[in-house]
Amino acid sequence: MTDLVTLAELGGPLAVMGGAAYARHAHPAAYWSTVGLPLSVARLLASYSSTMDACGLTVEPSRWRALAVRATTRREVRPVPPRRGVIRPNATGLRVRLRLAPGQEPADVAASAERLRHAWGVHAVYVRDVKPGVVELRLVGYDVLRKVRMPRQADGGFLRVPVALREDATAFVRDYRAVPHELVLGATLSGKSMYLRHLVAGLARQHVALVGVDCKRGVELAPFASRLSALATDPDEAAELLPVLVKEMEDRYDLIKARQGIAPGTPDEEITSDVWGLPESERPAPIVLFVDEVAELFLVATRKDEERRDEMVTHLIRLAQLGRAAGIYLEVCGQRFGAELGKGATMLRAQLTGRICHRVNDEASAKMALGDIAPEAVYAACTIAPELPGLAVAGDTSGGWSRIRTPYLSLADAAAVCRESAHLAPDVPALAPFRPYVPPAPVEASGPVTAPRPVTE
Repeated sequence: MTDLVTLAELGGPLAVMGGAAYARHAHPAAYWSTVGLPLSVARLLASYSSTMDACGLTVEPSRWRALAVRATTRREVRPVPPRRGVIRPNATGLRVRLRLAPGQEPADVAASAERLRHAWGVHAVYVRDVKPGVVELRLVGYDVLRKVRMPRQADGGFLRVPVALREDATAFVRDYRAVPHELVLGATLSGKSMYLRHLVAGLARQHVALVGVDCKRGVELAPFASRLSALATDPDEAAELLPVLVKEMEDRYDLIKARQGIAPGTPDEEITSDVWGLPESERPAPIVLFVDEVAELFLVATRKDEERRDEMVTHLIRLAQLGRAAGIYLEVCGQRFGAELGKGATMLRAQLTGRICHRVNDEASAKMALGDIAPEAVYAACTIAPELPGLAVAGDTSGGWSRIRTPYLSLADAAAVCRESAHLAPDVPALAPFRPYVPPAPVEASGPVTAPRPVTE
């Protein structure tokens, strides 16, 4: 009997510890909500002042504060940490705002993020500047990119598609109004196609014309044919489609210029320099051009192919330079992108503001995508493991970058979204000759309308 009691006393805590360790590995979200969150909050509350002091984030108190402390408590006056706000927990971590002391700046807190992470036992700490004198600490309890679960309240909207999850547990939103053109790189099985599916499925529900150039015989974009306004599946068709898009862009510029040439007494708000300033009744639908495997447009075998290549690259560069004001946006995808592709590759890259780099097979491609943004972003892209498809480094020409990961979306589900939203495809007469053929959906055979009657002699 004594042995059983001893076994129960020892086995109970061991079972609890083992269960907690298993939950932390297999179900990190559940572990955080039940165990990790209370422990981290307790650590933060108990060690806030000492941790800030150890990180060098405290300042000497003001003279009046020092006099008040000596007069009321007669104890030693200690350095003052930033004033802490209310702790707000959530499903992936917690947030807390800090009011910086005089003489501090957000960069001081950001430099101590790694030490704060270890002190409070969380996966990562991110610092965001809220307003002058106030920063927000976002503490992430576990690796949210290991198993992606998109936030329920993602900030979507017209030409805004929540397409992936950032490493700080916020949604990565592809905003075409803010970042008109983008370069997406990724090797085979890196998750590049998954990123493209989410973009197509998100835009399919909006009043946007989708145009595809897929030189892999359409294997990537053909399943979305019911929603596409135009599709080119080889370089020859692309050479015919791109001039039409350039002509459509020029026609839209003529429409804008005609609107600018109005009477002198017209209010300033009615004078515009892009399609978004036009009245809604006159505004043409935006166009998003998806170019999959862009290297196929650069490769040539004969001199005739070289002339065609130069024309197509010139059209792409013109669309990238002038398309934003006309409501035409580019999404250029490929496995490999470098200056050795040929004339115009670097010029085209310079016009693509957004950069998404999945796992690539060579460092040169990562440098081509991210090298002009930040060297550390190139290193982060080169260390993406093959067993993490969908993981990528997202950046833009402002210099900021972060890790993101796209959730899984099957090809069948993305194609179903396109079929359901086929009626939302806007009418662009110039693209009508290039609209892909969509075979009618097969009709399932049903039973006979009337019951068969036996033949009697």
